[in-house]
Amino acid sequence: MGTLLSGSLQAAHADEVVVGFATAQSGFMAGYDGDAANMAKLWIDDRNAAGGLLGQQIIVTSADTKSDRIEGARAGQTVVDAGADIVIVTCDYDFGAPAAGVAQRANKVSVFLCAEDPKAGVQGAGAFAFTSSTAAPVQGAGIAEWAAKKLGMKRPYILLDTASEYNKSLCSGFRWALSQLDGVEIVGEDTFVNDDASIQSQITRINGLAEQPDAIVLCSYIPGGASALRQIRAAGIATPILAGSSMDGTYWTDSVPGLSDLFLPVQASVRGDDPRPEVNTMIARYEEKYKAKPFTVYALPIYAFLDLWAKAVEKAGTTDAEAVVPILESYKDEPSFLGPRSFSSDLHIQQNADLLILRYIDRTPKVVDTYRLSQPVPVDVLFKKN
Repeated sequence: MGTLLSGSLQAAHADEVVVGFATAQSGFMAGYDGDAANMAKLWIDDRNAAGGLLGQQIIVTSADTKSDRIEGARAGQTVVDAGADIVIVTCDYDFGAPAAGVAQRANKVSVFLCAEDPKAGVQGAGAFAFTSSTAAPVQGAGIAEWAAKKLGMKRPYILLDTASEYNKSLCSGFRWALSQLDGVEIVGEDTFVNDDASIQSQITRINGLAEQPDAIVLCSYIPGGASALRQIRAAGIATPILAGSSMDGTYWTDSVPGLSDLFLPVQASVRGDDPRPEVNTMIARYEEKYKAKPFTVYALPIYAFLDLWAKAVEKAGTTDAEAVVPILESYKDEPSFLGPRSFSSDLHIQQNADLLILRYIDRTPKVVDTYRLSQPVPVDVLFKKN
C-alpha cells in the first residue's frame, strides 16, 4: 500500500518539481533551521517568478523532524513518499543525517541547510548528500591566518568546548593553519563543556601562565560560548577572542555587558554592512517577506546551493540524482553570490571560502575585513578532530 501511495503521489506531481523539507519546525533545532528554511522558500519564490525549473513550477512538501533523529528519518521518508526531487534536511549533521540517509536510499539529492561537519556529505550521509555551508576547519584556519597577519598574533591560547564535533573541527583548522605559520606558538590550552556553569579553573590557569596570550581561541557555540566569554571578560582579561561562525548574531550579547574585541569569520553579514550589494539586497528582501532579518549568517548558504543545484538540473535536463550529482561535482570555483563554490566526488562541502571578519564593539558586530585562505584546507585535516 505504501509503495502504491508513493507512486500515486509522485505521479500527481509529474508536471512539477518538488522540494522536500525534512527540517525542524518544533523543538530546539527549529531555532537553527527556521531562517535557512525560510531562505530556501524565498529561493523557490524567486525561481518560480522567473519561470520555475525545467519549465515547471516548484512546489514544497514538508515534514517536521521535531528535533529528533528518529522523527528525522520519518520526516525524510514522508517527503520522499510525497515525490520530493531534492530533500532539504536539518542544519546539524547528527540531526540531519537520518533524513539524508532516507534520501540516499531513494536515490535523491539531499542538502543540509547549514551543517559544517565534513561528514555531511559523501563520507557520512551518502554520495548524493551535500551541505550548503563551509567546513568548520575553514573557519578556524581562516581566523588563525587573519589574526596572525592583521592582529600580529604570536601567542594564542586555545579554549576548546568538547561538547560537539563542530568545536573540535574548528580548533583543528586553527591548529593546522598555525602549523603553516612561522613565529606563532600556542602558549596553553584547556577544555570545558558547553553546559559547564563555571570555567573559573580555566581562567585561573590562563592568569597563571608565565607568558600571557595575545589572543584566546574559543571553539564553542551558544549558550556555553557566551557564558565563557562573560566569565573571561568579568575576570578582567581583555585579550582579543577569536571564535567561529557559531557565535554570530546579537541575540545572545546582552549576557556579556560591554562585549568588545570578539572576532568571527563568517560567509556574510546579515546586518546590512556586507561589502556585496547583492547580499544586502537579499537580506532586505528576506526582511520584507518575513518581517524580520535572519538572526545569523546560517540563513544564506542554502540559497547559493540551490542556485547551483538548479544550474546542474537545467544542464542535465532532469532532477535525477545520478545525472545531477556529477555536474555538481564538476564545479570548480563556480560563481555564487557568496563567492566561488567547488565540489568533487569525495567532498561535498567547501574547503575554502570567501570570509568576512566581524569585530564586536560594545556588543555590536561590524565587518572589518575580508579574507580567503591562502590554500584550501586539506581533506585529511577536514576529517581530523582537534
